[in-house]
Amino acid sequence: MEDTKIRLGVSSCLLGEQVRFDGGHKLDHFLVDTLGCYVDFVPVCPEVELGLSTPREALRLTGEEGAPRLVFSRSGEDITERMQAWAKERVVALEPENLCGFVFKSGSPSSGMERVKLYDHHGVPKKAGVGLFARAFMEHFPLLPVEEDGRLNDPALRENFIEAIFTLRRWRQLVAGGLSIGSLIEFHSRHKLLLLAHSTEIYREMGKLVAGAKALPETELYDRYLQLLMRGLRLKVTVQKQVNVLQHIMGYFKQQLSADEKQELLELFELYRQKKLPLIVPVTMLNHFVRKYGQPYLAQQYYLNPHPIELQLRNHV
Repeated sequence: MEDTKIRLGVSSCLLGEQVRFDGGHKLDHFLVDTLGCYVDFVPVCPEVELGLSTPREALRLTGEEGAPRLVFSRSGEDITERMQAWAKERVVALEPENLCGFVFKSGSPSSGMERVKLYDHHGVPKKAGVGLFARAFMEHFPLLPVEEDGRLNDPALRENFIEAIFTLRRWRQLVAGGLSIGSLIEFHSRHKLLLLAHSTEIYREMGKLVAGAKALPETELYDRYLQLLMRGLRLKVTVQKQVNVLQHIMGYFKQQLSADEKQELLELFELYRQKKLPLIVPVTMLNHFVRKYGQPYLAQQYYLNPHPIELQLRNHV
Protein backbone atom coordinates (compact mmCIF):
# COMPACT_ATOMS: atom_id res chain seq x y z
CA MET A 1 0.00 0.00 0.00
CA GLU A 2 2.86 2.41 0.70
CA ASP A 3 3.66 2.60 -3.01
CA THR A 4 0.07 3.31 -4.02
CA LYS A 5 -0.07 6.60 -5.88
CA ILE A 6 -2.03 9.49 -4.41
CA ARG A 7 -5.27 10.35 -6.18
CA LEU A 8 -5.24 14.09 -6.75
CA GLY A 9 -7.87 16.19 -8.48
CA VAL A 10 -6.57 18.89 -10.81
CA SER A 11 -7.81 21.47 -13.27
CA SER A 12 -7.31 19.86 -16.69
CA CYS A 13 -5.48 22.82 -18.22
CA LEU A 14 -2.66 22.41 -15.68
CA LEU A 15 -1.90 19.00 -17.21
CA GLY A 16 -1.43 20.59 -20.63
CA GLU A 17 -4.91 19.83 -21.95
CA GLN A 18 -6.01 22.47 -24.44
CA VAL A 19 -9.32 23.28 -22.80
CA ARG A 20 -9.05 26.99 -21.97
CA PHE A 21 -11.35 29.60 -23.49
CA ASP A 22 -8.61 30.61 -25.94
CA GLY A 23 -7.89 27.02 -26.95
CA GLY A 24 -4.66 26.94 -24.97
CA HIS A 25 -3.47 25.33 -21.75
CA LYS A 26 -1.55 26.23 -18.60
CA LEU A 27 0.80 23.25 -18.31
CA ASP A 28 2.39 23.18 -14.87
CA HIS A 29 5.74 21.40 -15.11
CA PHE A 30 6.12 20.84 -11.38
CA LEU A 31 2.76 19.07 -11.19
CA VAL A 32 3.27 16.97 -14.31
CA ASP A 33 7.00 16.26 -14.29
CA THR A 34 7.80 16.14 -10.56
CA LEU A 35 4.72 15.54 -8.42
CA GLY A 36 3.29 13.38 -11.20
CA CYS A 37 5.75 10.62 -10.29
CA TYR A 38 3.83 10.11 -7.05
CA VAL A 39 0.31 11.08 -8.08
CA ASP A 40 -2.49 9.80 -10.27
CA PHE A 41 -4.30 12.91 -11.49
CA VAL A 42 -8.06 13.12 -11.84
CA PRO A 43 -8.56 16.02 -14.27
CA VAL A 44 -11.65 18.23 -14.25
CA CYS A 45 -12.50 21.09 -16.59
CA PRO A 46 -15.88 22.49 -15.55
CA GLU A 47 -16.45 24.56 -18.68
CA VAL A 48 -15.67 21.82 -21.20
CA GLU A 49 -17.48 19.16 -19.17
CA LEU A 50 -20.48 21.50 -19.07
CA GLY A 51 -20.50 21.28 -22.87
CA LEU A 52 -18.92 24.60 -23.81
CA SER A 53 -16.77 24.69 -26.94
CA THR A 54 -13.05 25.31 -27.19
CA PRO A 55 -12.18 28.04 -28.00
CA ARG A 56 -15.10 30.00 -26.53
CA GLU A 57 -16.09 33.39 -25.23
CA ALA A 58 -14.45 34.14 -21.90
CA LEU A 59 -16.49 33.87 -18.71
CA ARG A 60 -16.41 36.16 -15.68
CA LEU A 61 -17.94 36.41 -12.23
CA THR A 62 -20.25 39.37 -11.58
CA GLY A 63 -22.39 40.65 -8.74
CA GLU A 64 -22.05 40.08 -5.02
CA GLU A 65 -19.49 37.97 -3.15
CA GLY A 66 -22.17 35.86 -1.49
CA ALA A 67 -24.09 35.19 -4.70
CA PRO A 68 -21.87 35.67 -7.76
CA ARG A 69 -23.16 35.16 -11.27
CA LEU A 70 -21.21 33.37 -14.01
CA VAL A 71 -21.68 35.17 -17.31
CA PHE A 72 -20.05 35.39 -20.71
CA SER A 73 -17.96 38.56 -20.81
CA ARG A 74 -19.22 39.90 -24.17
CA SER A 75 -22.73 38.56 -24.64
CA GLY A 76 -23.67 38.68 -20.97
CA GLU A 77 -25.37 35.27 -21.16
CA ASP A 78 -25.79 33.93 -17.62
CA ILE A 79 -24.97 30.25 -17.03
CA THR A 80 -24.85 30.34 -13.23
CA GLU A 81 -27.60 27.82 -12.52
CA ARG A 82 -26.38 25.53 -15.28
CA MET A 83 -22.84 25.48 -13.82
CA GLN A 84 -24.08 25.08 -10.25
CA ALA A 85 -26.27 22.12 -11.19
CA TRP A 86 -23.39 20.46 -13.04
CA ALA A 87 -20.95 21.13 -10.16
CA LYS A 88 -23.37 19.62 -7.64
CA GLU A 89 -23.47 16.39 -9.64
CA ARG A 90 -19.74 16.40 -10.43
CA VAL A 91 -18.58 16.56 -6.82
CA VAL A 92 -20.79 13.59 -5.97
CA ALA A 93 -19.31 11.71 -8.94
CA LEU A 94 -15.82 12.42 -7.54
CA GLU A 95 -16.55 10.66 -4.23
CA PRO A 96 -15.45 7.18 -5.46
CA GLU A 97 -12.13 8.65 -6.67
CA ASN A 98 -10.87 8.73 -3.07
CA LEU A 99 -9.09 12.03 -3.70
CA CYS A 100 -6.46 13.27 -1.25
CA GLY A 101 -6.71 16.85 -2.49
CA PHE A 102 -7.24 19.16 -5.45
CA VAL A 103 -5.13 21.71 -7.33
CA PHE A 104 -7.26 24.42 -8.92
CA LYS A 105 -6.46 26.90 -11.70
CA SER A 106 -5.94 30.29 -10.13
CA GLY A 107 -8.11 33.14 -11.37
CA SER A 108 -10.64 30.90 -13.11
CA PRO A 109 -14.31 31.92 -12.72
CA SER A 110 -15.18 28.24 -12.48
CA SER A 111 -12.11 26.79 -10.74
CA GLY A 112 -10.35 29.61 -8.89
CA MET A 113 -9.97 28.82 -5.19
CA GLU A 114 -9.83 32.43 -4.01
CA ARG A 115 -9.23 36.01 -5.16
CA VAL A 116 -10.96 35.50 -8.51
CA LYS A 117 -11.94 38.76 -10.24
CA LEU A 118 -15.52 39.66 -9.34
CA TYR A 119 -17.01 42.47 -11.45
CA ASP A 120 -19.53 44.91 -9.97
CA HIS A 121 -22.42 46.44 -11.92
CA HIS A 122 -20.05 49.16 -13.19
CA GLY A 123 -17.72 46.53 -14.64
CA VAL A 124 -15.04 47.23 -12.02
CA PRO A 125 -13.28 44.07 -10.77
CA LYS A 126 -12.07 43.25 -7.29
CA LYS A 127 -10.29 40.05 -6.31
CA ALA A 128 -12.97 38.70 -4.01
CA GLY A 129 -14.54 35.82 -5.93
CA VAL A 130 -14.42 32.03 -5.76
CA GLY A 131 -14.97 29.87 -8.84
CA LEU A 132 -18.35 28.12 -8.85
CA PHE A 133 -16.94 24.60 -9.16
CA ALA A 134 -14.16 25.29 -6.65
CA ARG A 135 -16.74 26.54 -4.14
CA ALA A 136 -18.92 23.46 -4.66
CA PHE A 137 -15.90 21.16 -4.28
CA MET A 138 -14.63 22.79 -1.08
CA GLU A 139 -18.11 22.73 0.46
CA HIS A 140 -18.62 19.07 -0.46
CA PHE A 141 -15.12 17.96 0.64
CA PRO A 142 -14.36 20.36 3.53
CA LEU A 143 -11.51 18.25 4.92
CA LEU A 144 -9.54 17.77 1.70
CA PRO A 145 -6.35 19.81 1.18
CA VAL A 146 -6.78 22.27 -1.70
CA GLU A 147 -4.40 24.62 -3.45
CA GLU A 148 -4.07 26.43 -6.74
CA ASP A 149 -1.21 26.61 -9.21
CA GLY A 150 -0.18 30.18 -8.44
CA ARG A 151 0.09 29.63 -4.69
CA LEU A 152 2.13 26.46 -5.26
CA ASN A 153 4.96 28.67 -6.49
CA ASP A 154 5.43 29.65 -2.85
CA PRO A 155 7.84 27.02 -1.43
CA ALA A 156 6.24 27.06 2.03
CA LEU A 157 2.69 26.65 0.70
CA ARG A 158 3.88 23.94 -1.68
CA GLU A 159 5.58 21.97 1.09
CA ASN A 160 2.56 22.39 3.38
CA PHE A 161 0.10 21.14 0.74
CA ILE A 162 2.16 18.13 -0.29
CA GLU A 163 2.85 17.19 3.32
CA ALA A 164 -0.92 17.25 3.87
CA ILE A 165 -1.79 15.04 0.90
CA PHE A 166 0.85 12.46 1.84
CA THR A 167 -0.42 12.45 5.44
CA LEU A 168 -4.00 11.99 4.26
CA ARG A 169 -2.87 9.13 2.01
CA ARG A 170 -1.34 7.43 5.08
CA TRP A 171 -4.63 7.89 6.94
CA ARG A 172 -6.57 6.39 4.02
CA GLN A 173 -4.21 3.42 4.00
CA LEU A 174 -4.79 2.98 7.73
CA VAL A 175 -8.54 3.00 7.18
CA ALA A 176 -8.26 0.53 4.29
CA GLY A 177 -6.24 -1.84 6.47
CA GLY A 178 -8.85 -1.74 9.23
CA LEU A 179 -8.88 0.96 11.88
CA SER A 180 -8.53 0.05 15.53
CA ILE A 181 -7.73 2.02 18.64
CA GLY A 182 -4.28 0.43 18.62
CA SER A 183 -3.56 1.46 15.03
CA LEU A 184 -4.88 4.96 15.75
CA ILE A 185 -2.49 5.30 18.70
CA GLU A 186 0.43 4.19 16.52
CA PHE A 187 -0.57 6.64 13.75
CA HIS A 188 -0.83 9.46 16.28
CA SER A 189 2.51 8.61 17.84
CA ARG A 190 4.34 8.52 14.50
CA HIS A 191 2.89 11.91 13.50
CA LYS A 192 3.61 13.62 16.82
CA LEU A 193 6.48 15.85 15.72
CA LEU A 194 4.89 16.64 12.37
CA LEU A 195 1.73 17.80 14.13
CA LEU A 196 3.69 19.79 16.72
CA ALA A 197 5.29 21.75 13.86
CA HIS A 198 1.81 22.95 12.92
CA SER A 199 0.09 23.45 16.28
CA THR A 200 0.90 22.38 19.83
CA GLU A 201 -2.68 23.20 20.81
CA ILE A 202 -4.29 20.93 18.24
CA TYR A 203 -1.75 18.20 18.98
CA ARG A 204 -2.75 18.33 22.66
CA GLU A 205 -6.43 18.22 21.71
CA MET A 206 -5.78 15.18 19.54
CA GLY A 207 -3.82 13.58 22.38
CA LYS A 208 -6.75 13.98 24.76
CA LEU A 209 -9.06 12.47 22.16
CA VAL A 210 -6.80 9.44 21.70
CA ALA A 211 -6.29 9.04 25.46
CA GLY A 212 -10.06 8.86 25.95
CA ALA A 213 -10.62 6.71 22.89
CA LYS A 214 -12.50 3.93 24.68
CA ALA A 215 -15.12 6.35 25.98
CA LEU A 216 -16.34 7.21 22.45
CA PRO A 217 -18.09 5.21 19.73
CA GLU A 218 -15.36 4.27 17.26
CA THR A 219 -16.96 6.04 14.29
CA GLU A 220 -17.19 9.29 16.25
CA LEU A 221 -13.61 8.85 17.51
CA TYR A 222 -12.16 8.39 14.01
CA ASP A 223 -14.23 11.19 12.49
CA ARG A 224 -13.21 13.66 15.19
CA TYR A 225 -9.57 12.61 14.89
CA LEU A 226 -9.55 13.13 11.11
CA GLN A 227 -11.18 16.55 11.47
CA LEU A 228 -8.51 17.64 13.97
CA LEU A 229 -5.74 16.15 11.82
CA MET A 230 -6.75 18.07 8.72
CA ARG A 231 -7.46 21.24 10.68
CA GLY A 232 -3.99 21.08 12.18
CA LEU A 233 -2.27 20.47 8.85
CA ARG A 234 -3.95 23.57 7.41
CA LEU A 235 -2.16 25.75 9.95
CA LYS A 236 1.03 27.10 8.44
CA VAL A 237 4.35 25.99 9.82
CA THR A 238 6.65 28.84 10.90
CA VAL A 239 10.42 28.93 11.29
CA GLN A 240 10.09 29.24 15.06
CA LYS A 241 7.74 26.22 15.25
CA GLN A 242 10.27 24.23 13.23
CA VAL A 243 13.13 25.29 15.50
CA ASN A 244 11.12 24.19 18.53
CA VAL A 245 10.62 20.75 16.99
CA LEU A 246 14.28 20.49 15.97
CA GLN A 247 15.34 21.30 19.53
CA HIS A 248 12.85 18.75 20.84
CA ILE A 249 14.41 16.08 18.63
CA MET A 250 17.89 17.06 19.76
CA GLY A 251 16.78 16.36 23.34
CA TYR A 252 16.51 12.65 22.55
CA PHE A 253 20.29 12.57 22.02
CA LYS A 254 21.41 14.44 25.13
CA GLN A 255 23.16 11.34 26.52
CA GLN A 256 24.92 10.46 23.24
CA LEU A 257 25.99 13.64 21.50
CA SER A 258 29.49 14.94 22.06
CA ALA A 259 29.99 18.59 22.94
CA ASP A 260 31.09 19.27 19.36
CA GLU A 261 28.06 17.52 17.88
CA LYS A 262 25.70 19.50 20.13
CA GLN A 263 27.37 22.73 19.14
CA GLU A 264 27.21 21.86 15.45
CA LEU A 265 23.48 21.14 15.70
CA LEU A 266 22.77 24.34 17.59
CA GLU A 267 24.68 26.33 14.99
CA LEU A 268 22.65 24.72 12.19
CA PHE A 269 19.41 25.49 14.01
CA GLU A 270 20.44 29.12 14.37
CA LEU A 271 21.46 29.43 10.71
CA TYR A 272 18.10 27.96 9.74
CA ARG A 273 16.32 30.35 12.12
CA GLN A 274 18.12 33.24 10.40
CA LYS A 275 17.00 31.81 7.03
CA LYS A 276 20.61 31.32 5.94
CA LEU A 277 20.09 27.57 5.51
CA PRO A 278 17.05 25.60 4.34
CA LEU A 279 15.26 23.15 6.63
CA ILE A 280 16.74 20.14 4.84
CA VAL A 281 20.19 20.85 6.37
CA PRO A 282 19.37 20.44 10.09
CA VAL A 283 16.89 17.65 9.30
CA THR A 284 19.56 15.73 7.38
CA MET A 285 21.93 16.06 10.33
CA LEU A 286 19.27 14.83 12.74
CA ASN A 287 18.52 11.86 10.47
CA HIS A 288 22.26 11.09 10.56
CA PHE A 289 22.22 11.00 14.36
CA VAL A 290 19.07 8.84 14.36
CA ARG A 291 20.99 6.24 12.37
CA LYS A 292 24.28 6.71 14.18
CA TYR A 293 22.91 6.41 17.71
CA GLY A 294 19.93 4.17 17.04
CA GLN A 295 16.78 6.00 18.00
CA PRO A 296 13.89 3.70 17.02
CA TYR A 297 11.20 6.16 18.16
CA LEU A 298 12.62 8.98 16.05
CA ALA A 299 13.23 6.62 13.14
CA GLN A 300 9.45 6.13 12.99
CA GLN A 301 8.64 9.86 13.06
CA TYR A 302 7.15 11.09 9.79
CA TYR A 303 8.40 14.59 10.55
CA LEU A 304 11.90 13.52 9.52
CA ASN A 305 10.66 12.03 6.23
CA PRO A 306 7.15 13.38 5.49
CA HIS A 307 7.35 13.03 1.71
CA PRO A 308 9.82 11.70 -0.88
CA ILE A 309 13.15 13.51 -0.67
CA GLU A 310 13.23 13.58 -4.49
CA LEU A 311 10.59 16.33 -4.37
CA GLN A 312 13.23 18.53 -2.68
CA LEU A 313 10.53 20.47 -0.84
CA ARG A 314 12.62 21.18 2.24
CA ASN A 315 15.49 22.46 0.11
CA HIS A 316 13.58 25.72 -0.30
CA VAL A 317 11.94 26.38 3.09
